[in-house]
Amino acid sequence: MQKLSISQNLQQRLSPQQIQFIKLLQIPTAELNQRIEEELEINPALEDGFHLDEPTDQDSSDEDYYEDTFDSSSSQEVDIKEYVDSEDIYGYKMYSDGWGGEEERDAMPIAAGNSLNESLLQQLGFLKLNERQESIGLHLIGSIEEDGYIRRPLRALANDLAFTQNIYTTEEELNEILQKIQKFEPAGIGARDLQECLLLQIPSPKGTDSVEYLATVVIRDLFEEFTKKHFDRIQRKLNVDDDIFRRVIKFITRLNPKPGKTLFEDTPINYLIPDFIVTTRNGVLEVMLNTKNAPDLRISRSFAEMLDTYDKSDKKNKTIRETVTFVKQKLDAAKWFIDAIKQRQMTLQRTMESIVLFQRDFFMEGDENKLKPMILRDIAERIHMDISTVSRVANSKSVQTDFGTYPLKYFFSEGIATDSGEDASSREVKNIIKDLIDQESKNNPLSDDKLEKILLQKGYNIARRTVAKYREQLNIPVSRLRKEV
Repeated sequence: MQKLSISQNLQQRLSPQQIQFIKLLQIPTAELNQRIEEELEINPALEDGFHLDEPTDQDSSDEDYYEDTFDSSSSQEVDIKEYVDSEDIYGYKMYSDGWGGEEERDAMPIAAGNSLNESLLQQLGFLKLNERQESIGLHLIGSIEEDGYIRRPLRALANDLAFTQNIYTTEEELNEILQKIQKFEPAGIGARDLQECLLLQIPSPKGTDSVEYLATVVIRDLFEEFTKKHFDRIQRKLNVDDDIFRRVIKFITRLNPKPGKTLFEDTPINYLIPDFIVTTRNGVLEVMLNTKNAPDLRISRSFAEMLDTYDKSDKKNKTIRETVTFVKQKLDAAKWFIDAIKQRQMTLQRTMESIVLFQRDFFMEGDENKLKPMILRDIAERIHMDISTVSRVANSKSVQTDFGTYPLKYFFSEGIATDSGEDASSREVKNIIKDLIDQESKNNPLSDDKLEKILLQKGYNIARRTVAKYREQLNIPVSRLRKEV
């Protein structure tokens, strides 16, 4: 027999307003304007206050304007002042960004980049090809990836031509036309792998004792030894002295492994728009929120007037009741959105001010070694917010300083114990590792064990595996691959 029972449980759920705030908090400044534009399109109760004409009576405030517009003394089920209070109507730019002038609203110019594909097509036009060969050439150029390589097998490309263009060809014909394309600029374009790419960039040797000829032998016949940097073995097989061998290796290392990235870019050049601006004036740090891409928002006056008009109408009419409900929902949504934007800006400002205060020495001098160990909890406790909130702020935001533009994540790092009992930032240790490797003898690079011992001598208590982790984070290869002749 089934029994019915009632139980109570407590669950924590986010309200729609909280969800909206979280989503807005994660958006960087560069994307905020697009999000606002989307809201302006779907909600007629929300409008951009920047382009609107203000009341002609300069002696009366906006609050007076709305008090004159609406009869707040009349008994209404809907309180119009919830939507037309001046503090809510006008925007959320509580902190001036110091960028004056309407001209700052102009769009950020985008530098036009040359297209690799367009350049190759132009060079293809100079070849005297028949219609069939030109179609094959166009297909080969279209198969070149952005780094300059053709990675699809010629057999697969032949099948593509047969199915899509009804052109039946052979691998030999494809290879013949591909060899013509591989003579285009930039050198090395259209290669199937790195070895072929490097060989395409070596000019015709002038003699068997020339650097070009020896480089060709190394890439063609000793490529595996070269990639593993077994230089002693390569030199013995070439049977050349140290001076000539150094010239050969130097010549090869100057070749470009990604020819498609050399002179051309298929995508436009995007500019990083900082979310914060930190400047120093008379020894005082000033933190400003970049609101350049965020237009002022306000509740639509006409929409609020519409609500007042319908609310004073016959409440028994079903159509009017439904209209009042719809208008009120849009006004509520507009008000919630403005409040969420305001809360977003306030949270960003408080978080950045706390970071600047914590890392004051760095923002004053720009010395990376002055960065203190700082984790998300440190900032969360200072601004009395949850760690997840600080994480969302730091996730995709950047700050412009007198010393460059940095992502906020840059200022968060772990601490490393020192002999003095203080904690040093992991970024400080990384800088020391980088300096040591930059100054090392390339004939005898420092191993991770040697780096560990040097750091211990400097007072940093760090394990070898941590040294290896930091080195990898710096994109520095192991000592064997750093060895030069």
